Amino acid sequence: MQVVRKVFCFLAPVLVLFMSASAAPIKVKTSHFYVSNFENVLGTSMEVKVKAFTQKQASVAEVKALSEIKRLSSILSAYDTNSEFYKWTLTNNKAVPVSDELFEVLQLFDVWKQKTNGALDPAAEAIGKLWKISSLQNEIPSNAAIRQTLAQMNQQQWVLDAAHKTATHSGNAPLMLNSFVKSYIIHKAVAVALANAGVEGMVLNIGGDIVVKGIVDEKIAITNPVANAENDMPQSLIHVQNKTVATSGDYRRGNFINGKWYSHIVDPRTGMPAQNIASATVIANDAATAGALATAFNILTPEASVKLANELSDVDYMIVTKEGEIIKSNNWKNYEVEDAPKVAKTAPPIFAGWNTDYELVVNVELAQIAGFPRRPFVAIWVEDADKKPIRTLTVWYNKPKWLRDLRAWYTANHDTYNDVAGNMPSIAGATRPAGKYAVKWDGKDDKGELVKTGKYTVNIEVAREHGTYQLITQEIKCAGSDKQIELPANTEVASASLSYKKKN
Repeated sequence: MQVVRKVFCFLAPVLVLFMSASAAPIKVKTSHFYVSNFENVLGTSMEVKVKAFTQKQASVAEVKALSEIKRLSSILSAYDTNSEFYKWTLTNNKAVPVSDELFEVLQLFDVWKQKTNGALDPAAEAIGKLWKISSLQNEIPSNAAIRQTLAQMNQQQWVLDAAHKTATHSGNAPLMLNSFVKSYIIHKAVAVALANAGVEGMVLNIGGDIVVKGIVDEKIAITNPVANAENDMPQSLIHVQNKTVATSGDYRRGNFINGKWYSHIVDPRTGMPAQNIASATVIANDAATAGALATAFNILTPEASVKLANELSDVDYMIVTKEGEIIKSNNWKNYEVEDAPKVAKTAPPIFAGWNTDYELVVNVELAQIAGFPRRPFVAIWVEDADKKPIRTLTVWYNKPKWLRDLRAWYTANHDTYNDVAGNMPSIAGATRPAGKYAVKWDGKDDKGELVKTGKYTVNIEVAREHGTYQLITQEIKCAGSDKQIELPANTEVASASLSYKKKN
């Protein structure tokens, strides 16, 4: 008994120590979002959100995604004279062995051309070029020219041999792998990125087409086609998991001919620009499906679009017609976080107060750099006549520590600014040209109160890592009639302008 007591006395402190250690909280490693923005990727802008445990893991995933985009672009691009696709188009009536990716994309075009009754056609590049050339001459293409181009398009453009993985270029129409190829590429890029250790999820947004994969529940703001500035209210706010969201519309690209806007989306069956749909957004499991349908729904009638969507599984959509009618699939409501805020009818303008029929639009085009450059940090804000900051319109950055690089904005505004990078929803909209952005000022200060009419100063500050620092300041009178001011370009800003005008 004496021995047992001594052993127990010896073990007791050890047990207490063990129990105390066991009771100590165990630190669980948590993942975070790491956000980066790039320009001139597949001809547009790109936002990458990587959910990972460390910055290093996120950076590796980002590099892998960019490498995959470059690789696939070198295969599928019609602009790169060294791409596999471009070189293949130079062949004629010869069975050429092609890569798996090029064969798959050509095969997908055959499938979607049949499913959309010809609304999607890689030879549509021919009719698109005709309208572009005619717009430079400020005239509509002749009926004869349209007929001739359609005849060229209606030839069989290729023959595929699945057994030998060859493609024979049999037509002579200009070809472009648009419609869904951007979505196809980013889907592949996300898959490569997610294969890396420590990466839980990813959101890749290229020009408004968005792939969401992994342990991510992403909010996405669908751009309103008639109010499509970066800080406008969205048409709809949704959240998705493991889905692709693609949007197509004519409100950012097209041609003015004799003062009339013509869509860049041309119906390859008639040779005429699409004219009945303002925007179409599609949610699907497969990226190519989402991209193909978003484009096709701009060409097909709403009835034909609904019929096609109903024939497919796990496809949801929101179509906005030129008349403003909104057509949603039955399940769209399951994705909506909430209805986008409705614009209230404003009271008549108060004497000496801001005219609520007007808004100030700030247009900025960032200078383009070869490769896949990171987007510089940008701040745009408004000051009153006493140089007191009254409204921050937008701030672009990826980590709070870099805000100090926007030194003029930081000095004037950082104490009152509470936005957090990475918590903002992704934006789905029609593809914008690389580097071109617009933000609006509705005449309200940071507290949401309308200011008086009068003179204000707009500041555009741009700071690029390993680049230059630029600050543009311009005074403008926000009162009376429309005003347009072109701003001087600099190393980081290719062009900029201020437009005080009536709202659309």
